[in-house]
Amino acid sequence: MKKIIIDKNHWQTRIAITIDGRLQNIYFDSQAARSLERSYFKGIITKVLPGIQTAFVDIGQDKAGFLHISEIDRELAIERITEYTEKEPKSEKPKTRKRTRTPIDIGKILKENEPILIQVSKEPIYEKGAKLTTCFTLPGRFIVLMPNIPRVGVSKKIANREERIKLKELVQKNLPEGMGAIIRTTSENAKIKDIIQDIKYLVLTWKMIQNKFTTAKPTERLHKDLPLSLQVVRDYLDDDVEEIVINNQEEQKQIYKFIRNIAPEFTHKVKLYKEPPPIFERYEIEAQIEQALEKKVSLRSGGSLIIETTEAMTVIDVNTGKFVGKKTLEDTILKTNLEAAEESARQLRLRNIGGLIVIDFIDMAVSAHRQQLIRTFEKILKEKDKFQSVVLKVSEFGLVQMTRKRSGKTLIQQLTDTCPCCSGSGMIKSKQTETYEILRKLKRSLQEGKNVKSLELHVNREIFEYITSKEYNSILQLEKNFGCSITMVEEKNFALNRYKIEKT
Repeated sequence: MKKIIIDKNHWQTRIAITIDGRLQNIYFDSQAARSLERSYFKGIITKVLPGIQTAFVDIGQDKAGFLHISEIDRELAIERITEYTEKEPKSEKPKTRKRTRTPIDIGKILKENEPILIQVSKEPIYEKGAKLTTCFTLPGRFIVLMPNIPRVGVSKKIANREERIKLKELVQKNLPEGMGAIIRTTSENAKIKDIIQDIKYLVLTWKMIQNKFTTAKPTERLHKDLPLSLQVVRDYLDDDVEEIVINNQEEQKQIYKFIRNIAPEFTHKVKLYKEPPPIFERYEIEAQIEQALEKKVSLRSGGSLIIETTEAMTVIDVNTGKFVGKKTLEDTILKTNLEAAEESARQLRLRNIGGLIVIDFIDMAVSAHRQQLIRTFEKILKEKDKFQSVVLKVSEFGLVQMTRKRSGKTLIQQLTDTCPCCSGSGMIKSKQTETYEILRKLKRSLQEGKNVKSLELHVNREIFEYITSKEYNSILQLEKNFGCSITMVEEKNFALNRYKIEKT
């Protein structure tokens, strides 16, 4: 069964989603790192670059957000282009109309220094600012309102055709003209009055955002989503949730009140947990978070996954490990690959990995097995992952390529910093390499110095031991060549690549 476990402290809130005790998703929130995703701002356009069809918008953050032309809603584009065309001086001779389609110029839609209502669709990542959009969305419990996109879609997870038609007709009937919505999975078999109430609340919220925009200061945040704990409850609360466990009484009361308003039939599932032991230790969450930061993930069968992430893509390598199976080699490979597919989908959710992903499953000679693997993988993603993904068939090289929607920072980005020694490469130079570089720098210093009689070489403890045990003759040779005295000094606090040359 599914559980929502909330660890609330003054400094941080952590929320875990588990199924049968296994961690599926983890969320973090703190005063020091507030989320921008889904927030609305009164942005100021700072640059418009027609060459890359992108505008940069100041939203009061360290880096300007970027708005690509594909993220500008159709109505706004038509309205702005019409205004631009009307202002242009008319030519005396009418031009012959060509049938070729001219791409829309973002410079005719947006102008520098003008205010614009904007929503953050993706958090800043690496060196990039936040990704912005004017295709607005407002998530509710049963629908996601699209106030300027007049289209109604239904979650693919609602399989019943009659239910899909009924829900679509209901939402279309109650939406104001010009608005659209995405009907969420939670709408299936929900009460009609609850869905209508959800629509009314979201429409009212949209009107409040529009009113705030007219009076707000430049770069001001106009609206943000619910607090993280309430977001998670809203998005995950369903019949499968066994209990919602919270270690903070104030937070428990807030969540109880929230659920009483949106889904009173689930209020009995909200429970207060009294420490000790700490709630995440009691439910074995801490250990699973640590495991999710490792590159290697062990499979129950004895196989493993190796997960490597770069800025451009993520690669997952599947290994059989010690699993030998009970039947043929092909059956062993299929069993390992199917388990790896399920675990890969879990790791993508847990680590919040998006973008381009390549999975190197173990090669399978039987075509039916390859098809079974892809069908199983797609089914798991569809049923358990709330973010959209596209999976391609097994390539000629035995690789499965897929994309998954990005949403905020990955787990590693949230919990770790780049190593100051290796700069994130995972490798540092060997003691021998560092020693030789230091000796070259020492030689150059002696060549450039005039009448140097003595100096001190301050190095890391390991380098000190390496030089004195294996390269001390090199120090003696330098002393002989340059007629000076060199004293080695061990520095316990120096990093491996740090050194200092001092004349005495």
